[in-house]
Amino acid sequence: MAKLYFRYGAMGSSKTANALMVDYNYYERGKRALLAKPRLDNRDGEGVISSRIGLRKNCTFVEDLVQMTSEDIKEYDCVVVDEAQFCTKEQVEFLVHIVDDLTVPVICYGLRTDFQRNLFPGSMWLLAWADVIEEIKTVCWCGKAATCNARFNEKGEMITEGDQVVLGANDSYTALCRKHHRNKMLRPAP
Repeated sequence: MAKLYFRYGAMGSSKTANALMVDYNYYERGKRALLAKPRLDNRDGEGVISSRIGLRKNCTFVEDLVQMTSEDIKEYDCVVVDEAQFCTKEQVEFLVHIVDDLTVPVICYGLRTDFQRNLFPGSMWLLAWADVIEEIKTVCWCGKAATCNARFNEKGEMITEGDQVVLGANDSYTALCRKHHRNKMLRPAP
């Protein structure tokens, strides 16, 4: 039975690397996975999914996925969506359609919350509708579980206001435990 999976984690928890490994596992077994991401995520170039450890693969956009015919989607054994937090409610509903009506599993990877600890729209609907929800763990500088995403400026100061979506990676974000996020401690006190 096909299921909708939401695998979430803080920045740097290897979500994209996991998505690319799932794609490779399907390939290695003679199966086909369709990689997709929202068009908004253009950090790695047009139609490319790239992890911090250097894994890269071409992908389609979720916006194009919803335009595909049912027959085209059914040619795949699995759909893997990276950066799923950027999906709209309608796009998540389409992913549910792929699972429920086309019986193709969908595995989504993304952030649960933004730098202010607010849910992203795509994450909210995935948390509401996914059949399986799994956390991909990473750690704070203190060694505790990192569940919060902290945004910082070029001076290394934590930012607590601004647009929900500002694309970046290690140059703009770090994962922190809730305590250090609340206390705005990006690193140990000197």
